[in-house]
Amino acid sequence: MKFVRFIMKNAALASAPKHIEHFSKFSPSPLSMKQFIDFGSINACEKTSFVFLRQELPVRLSNIMKEINLLPDKLLTTPSVQMVQRWYCQSLMEILDFLDTNPDDHRVLAEFVDALVTIRNRHNDVVPTMAQGIIEYKEVFPQDVVTNQNIQYFLDRFYMSRISIRMLINQHTLVFDGTTNPVHPNTIGSIDPQCNVGDVVQDAFHSAKMLCDQYYLRSPDLVLQEMNHKTKSHPISIVYVPSHLYHMLFELFKNAMRATIETHENSNSLPPIKVMVSLGGEDMSIKVSDRGGGVPFRKIENLFSYMYSTAPAPQISDHSSTPLAGFGYGLPISRLYAKYFQGDLQLYSMEGFGTDAVIYLKALSTDSIERLPVYNKTALKNYKVCQEADDWCVPSKEPLDLRKYKVA
Repeated sequence: MKFVRFIMKNAALASAPKHIEHFSKFSPSPLSMKQFIDFGSINACEKTSFVFLRQELPVRLSNIMKEINLLPDKLLTTPSVQMVQRWYCQSLMEILDFLDTNPDDHRVLAEFVDALVTIRNRHNDVVPTMAQGIIEYKEVFPQDVVTNQNIQYFLDRFYMSRISIRMLINQHTLVFDGTTNPVHPNTIGSIDPQCNVGDVVQDAFHSAKMLCDQYYLRSPDLVLQEMNHKTKSHPISIVYVPSHLYHMLFELFKNAMRATIETHENSNSLPPIKVMVSLGGEDMSIKVSDRGGGVPFRKIENLFSYMYSTAPAPQISDHSSTPLAGFGYGLPISRLYAKYFQGDLQLYSMEGFGTDAVIYLKALSTDSIERLPVYNKTALKNYKVCQEADDWCVPSKEPLDLRKYKVA
């Protein structure tokens, strides 16, 4: 019986390219935070969600799977990237099993929830596995600017697609599993209609502080201020996914603490990390300021690059690495979380002094709309970019030796 199941599974996976080709012709349908909220609270119909997801998830999976195949062949042959491809193919085929099922059958709906949980668990290690694939590639093959740009472009889109797919899966499984979150009873799936920003700041800070204390035996304090320009009331709250906000802040606090301690290692006291939360009519902004010495301006963009990390690259099974460092994916993925609902994350650094990191989010749930990658001719062009001569003079890395130009 196991052998028969094995044969059937491989036959299904073999037909995956045909389905990918079909579903990649459709564009994903972005949802707004308000739509997520309204659907979960007012029109919470499991049948409607099931019918939407069994079409939408294959579209989102297929769009990004088409782009995986545009990566350099040498990267595609790494064991880690091949494993990620297998996970995506298997998940796609498992969702397609529900295309012709009856949405009025309660057993089908229950099986769909179970399938989504299985898929979510299968994809838990996608980020470190893909990161491992990049490391395998970098260790064997020489780097060039164009290939690095293509990989950066792909990974931004790949991880953004992953965030969106997990969002859809989480909303369905959390809303329709029949239970209420005892810690956050007012949440609708993973969304909190009254997300208290100050509380999330405190939670993320204390988690980073605990890690910092374990490793460095000390940590800087937090100074938190809130400015509500809409109602003048405190605390500030917005409609948002607390886990997304926590992820971004935790990463910023880890970086700020590490920089602060290493810059002031010979000092008896540490300057605090200052956080300002400001809510306006259009934006909700969070500024995290440290006095960790800053970074040179030319290195700012490197901090958002998947091909660059200041920390030693860990192995996936390596649990003994520095707790405040890793694959170097913290900042780029945090920026994707901010951009996912039309926000952003930007760094402003003053070398020799410190860094301000600013998270921009939409203040209104109607403006918080998913930002989704779509596979089309424009995307295809970005993978065919070739390196051309710069139309600005490129300064030499070494000081100019003017002695060669002296008149005899």
